[in-house]
Amino acid sequence: MERVVAVVLGGGRGSRLFPLTHERAKPAVPLFGKYRLIDVTLSNCINSGINRVFVLTQFLSASLHRHIMEAYKFDTFSHGFVEILAAEQTERGQEWFMGTADAVRATLHHIRHFASEETLILSGDHLYRMDYSKMLACHRSKEAGLTLAVYLVNREDASRMGLLRVDEEGMVQEFVEKPKDPEVIERFRAPESLCRKVGLNPDDGWYLASMGIYVFNSELLKSCLQGTDNDFGSQIIPGLIGKVRIATHLHEGYWADIGTISAFYTANIQATQVNPPFPLYCPGQPLFTHMRSLSPARIIRSAIRDSLVAEGTDLHGAIISDSVIGVRSIIRPGASLKEVIMMGADYYDEENPKLINPNETSADLVPLGIGRNVTMEHCIIDKNVRIGDGVIIRRQPCDLNSDGENYYIRDGITVIPKGATLLPGTVI
Repeated sequence: MERVVAVVLGGGRGSRLFPLTHERAKPAVPLFGKYRLIDVTLSNCINSGINRVFVLTQFLSASLHRHIMEAYKFDTFSHGFVEILAAEQTERGQEWFMGTADAVRATLHHIRHFASEETLILSGDHLYRMDYSKMLACHRSKEAGLTLAVYLVNREDASRMGLLRVDEEGMVQEFVEKPKDPEVIERFRAPESLCRKVGLNPDDGWYLASMGIYVFNSELLKSCLQGTDNDFGSQIIPGLIGKVRIATHLHEGYWADIGTISAFYTANIQATQVNPPFPLYCPGQPLFTHMRSLSPARIIRSAIRDSLVAEGTDLHGAIISDSVIGVRSIIRPGASLKEVIMMGADYYDEENPKLINPNETSADLVPLGIGRNVTMEHCIIDKNVRIGDGVIIRRQPCDLNSDGENYYIRDGITVIPKGATLLPGTVI
């Protein structure tokens, strides 16, 4: 794939994923106990034979940078790389990225250093598997200047997406970004033949939506970015219709935007099911990440059902169901976890001890991990959290949103932020 350079858009502030994005960029948020969000897109690139990748980011990129440097090292002879391009002040501009297109424009001089015929533009916070080489083959066979990856969505999701109307060859005739007018949305109803092709009932109402995955001919991309348009979906793509050939590539597998707390939580919990919609094991399409030299999970006198347990964990006398237990998690006797995402820790207490208060003695320490006789349900425990003995986190109403001391509730999901401490006996 020497003809192709991939550009991964790291996203903005990630406010919809707060507080998970309080100290990290959105693509760096932990996923499935041992991965990061960015691993999904980067793994798709590697599995597609694309090994020249730029990741564009501007907010809290330190942990993302560290993860990429530790995880994605190519040998000397492959000429491959995954490189972060953060927003920077230059003689040409002093501003932050103002949109997806502006982010690519601001970094184009770095990207074009590698003479490529096509530029693949991707999002860093979506969950899916795709062989990009098939999309590139579609792009070339249709002699398109731009190709969009598309996905069929229902009426409820249509207003949040960029919708397309295509002809019989799958060439784009019309595009609208996040329409709200019901009459406009109805005009973009997907053709019956397309619905039946993927086994969907046309009467249920399906719409062809852009996945935010684009293949540009590199020279076309350069010319598109000469102006002042800052966004691909709302400005660049609509302006190209009727001027260049715009093809579509239909994605028939699983795809989800996990940019909200609710969507993120659901995607993780679904991974614990017998037949998950996004299986972590897929022959020939592995998920890559930073390899850690950790011991196997140690499970003593515990009962575990329908859960994921990552390496380096120590579970003693715990009851766990429908949960994701991340790396280096410590769960002590009497703890009960149901529908919990525990992201684990970056270290063990022996490596980096921390007191609640520097003036207190070691006897007053709340240890890293989950204490004795803790009950937790329907919550997310971020990294390096300390949960004291007897803490109770109850299931909340699904529409509840509120903030408290060392916790947040979003759509009924309680989130304990990174590095927080819940004192013994705390009830939420």
